[in-house]
Amino acid sequence: MPAEALAATACSVTFAALWLRQTRTNDATSVDAAWAIAIGALGLAAAAVGAGAPVQRATAAAIVGAWSGRLSWHLVVHRVLAHVGEDGRYRAMRAHWGSKAHRNLFWFYQVQAVAALLFAVPFWFLAGHNAPILSTVQWSGLAVIAGAQAMETLSDRQLEAHRRDPGQRGRACRRGLWRYSRHPNYFFEWLTWCGIALVAAPAAGWWAALQPVAMFVLVRFVSGVPYTELQALKSRGDDYRRYQQETNAFVPWWPRRGEAP
Repeated sequence: MPAEALAATACSVTFAALWLRQTRTNDATSVDAAWAIAIGALGLAAAAVGAGAPVQRATAAAIVGAWSGRLSWHLVVHRVLAHVGEDGRYRAMRAHWGSKAHRNLFWFYQVQAVAALLFAVPFWFLAGHNAPILSTVQWSGLAVIAGAQAMETLSDRQLEAHRRDPGQRGRACRRGLWRYSRHPNYFFEWLTWCGIALVAAPAAGWWAALQPVAMFVLVRFVSGVPYTELQALKSRGDDYRRYQQETNAFVPWWPRRGEAP
C-alpha cells in the first residue's frame, strides 16, 4: 500500500475508534488532542523517511514536533485528564444537532482525519526539499512560528487563570490578550500556520498557502469561533453579549469601549 494510502487509512480508522468512544462517554473533547497528535505523527514520519536535505528534514521535525507537542500536552492535561467536562463547542454541536448528533459527529470525526492529512502536507514537502541551507523566507517563517506559539501559550495560560478564579465565574475572560480579541488562541494558531507556510513555501510553492487558508476558514467560520460563541452566550449571557460588542472576534485590536477588564 502506498504511504499516502496507508496514512489515510490509519487516520480514518483511528478517528472512527475515537468516535465509538464518544458514543459511550458523550464527550468529544479528546478529538482535538487526537488531531494534534496525528499531525505530529504524520509530520515526524515524513521527516524520518524523506529524501530531502538533512537541514530541511530536521526543520520539518522540529516544527511539527514542537507544535504538536505543545498543543497535545495542553489539550490532554487541561481538557482530557482534567475531567472538566465536554468542551463547550461540542456541547453546542450536540444541542444544535439533537437526535442526529452521533451520526453527524461520525462525519465530523472523519473530517478531522482528512484535516490531519491536509495539515501534515507542508512537512511532507519540506522533508523532500533538497536545499542545503534555509532561505531567508524560511528563517522569517520560523520567527513567525516562534512568536505566534509564545503568544498562543500566553493566551492559554490567561484563560486557565480566568477559569480558576471564582470571582470571574459566569463572566467572559477579559484578561491580558483576551481584552483585545475574543479568540486570541485561535488567531495565534492561524498565525502559526502562516509561519509554517513561509517555511514550506520554497518546497511547496503556492500549495503552502492552503493550510493557512483552511485554518482560517475552520476556526473562524466552521468549528472554532461559531460554536465557542454559541456556548458562551448560553453560559455567560448578557456579559458575553457586552464582550462581543466591545472586542474583536479574531484579530486583536483595541476594545471599542473603555470598560476595565
